[in-house]
Amino acid sequence: MSLDKPAPTPEKPEMDHLAALRAAGAQPVDIQSLFAAEPDRLARLSLAVGGLHLDLSRLALPLPILDQLLAAALAADLPGWRTQLFEGGIVNPSEGRAASHMAERGIGPADLVATAAASAQAVAATAAQLRADGVRDVIHIGIGGSALGPALLIDALGRDGDGPRIHVVANIDGEALARALAACDPRTTRLIIVSKTFTTAETMTNAQSALDWLAAGGVADGRRQAIAITARPDRATAWGAGTVLDFAESVGGRYSLWSAVGLPLAIRCGPDVLADLRAGAAAMDVHFRDTPLAQNLPVLAALADVWAAHAQGQQTRGLFAYDERLRLLPSYLQQLEMESNGKRVSRTGDPLPGPSAAITWGGTGTDAQHAVFQLIHQGTAVGPIEFVAVKAPGHGLPATHHRQLLANMLAQGAALLKGRSFEAALALSGGDAALARAKTFPGNRPSSTLLLDRLDAHRLGALLAFYEHRTFAGAVLLGLNPFDQWGVELGKEMANALLDGQDLGFDPSTAHLMALAGL
Repeated sequence: MSLDKPAPTPEKPEMDHLAALRAAGAQPVDIQSLFAAEPDRLARLSLAVGGLHLDLSRLALPLPILDQLLAAALAADLPGWRTQLFEGGIVNPSEGRAASHMAERGIGPADLVATAAASAQAVAATAAQLRADGVRDVIHIGIGGSALGPALLIDALGRDGDGPRIHVVANIDGEALARALAACDPRTTRLIIVSKTFTTAETMTNAQSALDWLAAGGVADGRRQAIAITARPDRATAWGAGTVLDFAESVGGRYSLWSAVGLPLAIRCGPDVLADLRAGAAAMDVHFRDTPLAQNLPVLAALADVWAAHAQGQQTRGLFAYDERLRLLPSYLQQLEMESNGKRVSRTGDPLPGPSAAITWGGTGTDAQHAVFQLIHQGTAVGPIEFVAVKAPGHGLPATHHRQLLANMLAQGAALLKGRSFEAALALSGGDAALARAKTFPGNRPSSTLLLDRLDAHRLGALLAFYEHRTFAGAVLLGLNPFDQWGVELGKEMANALLDGQDLGFDPSTAHLMALAGL
């Protein structure tokens, strides 16, 4: 495998196509009329792959615009960049790296896949040993992708696991670690410490406090019992970790759950469940790699994202999971999407001519209906809403629970589209015009729906890989590098300087607040 293949470079044609789309985006779109005007709308915008059904037909995306977006994707050389991604070429030019997370699920250059397979065996052996050793609790310490991914996996799939309980700790706020420690017995607890560099300040601080807690509880060899997961095994070994599991430098943090970072799932549910998660993701990889753009689920979703945010100026995208097991999905996607595509310059360093990624936000249905849906239906901010649901429930309670859940999800999308006219509201308001205006819903608000037939490790893997490839495809269309994250560095540098007592010429407000906080 070669990591120095020349990357595709045509920037201007892609930008020209986006300029035309921005001009088209200024025109209003009546979504309901599209169904009558476009007889093949559902067929083109409602597709299924491997237990996932995606319906984009209620977005403000006319089919002629979709055709323009497909042409823009070709102009941006999405097929070429996709090949680079799958063949191990440099798709992260600012750091001179490939993005090899797919090798962790068996897809990509043979040497990377072989290395990942050996790592997977080590992960499986470590998990099996912990499951057999009488360990009751595992505290997983990381931050960013080192915590968000494992937390999502455990929350979605861990209830039915028969292994040790998993406690994921990320925040440097001691309250987060204190709560985890309070739920555990140091004599039957193990630590997992995840840091790509094995120098992450928050992670190493939490790790030291957890080691102090173990020592106070009579555990003399806490470091030797700890499991380190890192791209710098030399540092973890020097630190004294008893078990060191590594992953490649070219696996970014927000893509790392497929690597040894997924160990908590194997501990809680068994190594076979982690393997099934990877297999589901690999199936989506194959779909993204081999399917023509016009029938490609991640590509179609990405084109719709770029159209809404870049061309229509709708820079928010709400994600609502109508399944309690997916309640952490919005938080997980916030990092995946906004850290990847929240950029202001192209991969060549040129300023973007328009918006990049939308702001990803969301919640859990039906809770969110009673909290934020007022704004979605009648507020002045408009952006696409994405509903995610599972056809089969994961519990044994009466069917009325799941029927109400799905009915609410479907009704919200229908209501966003249909709205309620002033005339209809007037009839409901006894002729009170002021009240009728308050009860009027503008409608014509875009939404999409992603329905899983059931939620298991295989389908969760496919779902997460779908979002990864969607993010990548959107980045290519915008000319972005989705695999670096320089935007998170400046705040870290300034925090370190502040802690070290350096005077960086802070503004008066910051200096005042430092004094108030005692720093």
